[in-house]
Amino acid sequence: MGALIVYLAYMGLQLFVVDHVSPLTFLFSSNFAPDEKHPGALVFIIGSVTITLFAICVGGPLGVAVGIFLSLLAPKRLAGAMKPAIEILVGIPSVVYGWLGLTLLVPLVREHAGSQTGFGLLTAGIVLSIMILPTVVSLSEDALRAVPVALQEGSMSLGATRWQTIWNVLLPAARGGLTVAVILGIARAIGEALAVQMVIGNSAVLPKGLLAPTAALTTEIVTDMGSAQEGTVLFHSLFSMALLLLLIAMALIFAVRLALRRSA
Repeated sequence: MGALIVYLAYMGLQLFVVDHVSPLTFLFSSNFAPDEKHPGALVFIIGSVTITLFAICVGGPLGVAVGIFLSLLAPKRLAGAMKPAIEILVGIPSVVYGWLGLTLLVPLVREHAGSQTGFGLLTAGIVLSIMILPTVVSLSEDALRAVPVALQEGSMSLGATRWQTIWNVLLPAARGGLTVAVILGIARAIGEALAVQMVIGNSAVLPKGLLAPTAALTTEIVTDMGSAQEGTVLFHSLFSMALLLLLIAMALIFAVRLALRRSA
């Protein structure tokens, strides 16, 4: 891990040290023109943040709800059948999700949502929402099963209904674990590349809405890494994007550890 951080930091900072590009230009400019020494990455940053927020707003609550159902409400036989199915969903390659989104979801959005092409933030957000569901469901279920049974029994013995017990007792008690589930879902979403690249449209322009095509940090790295010559501004720009993604991932991991510490 240390070697990875040092290498990405060394290569990613070349853009600012060797090519003399301002960090403000890289972070806050929407004009991505590496040939002109103006590699603004704002479009890709906004694309990554937008689809991640969309995915977690849709997949987060749904995943927690399914975790509540499996751990507290579902019959044992049904829960036992759904658990392996969810674990299988985790192992499906991202290219499969992207291909299904390309062949099924893109035509659906194009025909029924008023999109000209079907590619864009909405399509990518839906694909990511489905992809993070298994992670959020599994961790939410584990967090709720870790709550002491005495809390549930004590609440219901005082006359609380099942839903009152879930809402007022079990969810607050499992707040730390549920927070970890959501944060790891965010980490899963923001680092996804191939599935998003297949449905987002890969257009380096600021999106004017959810139906507009755009690009993300990961998709831009995948798109340009084959044509980037070593030592060029484009080459260093892609490493700077990778470094930015690494810093975001590290921030999320620290947030997970903080949530676990508070929960303990």
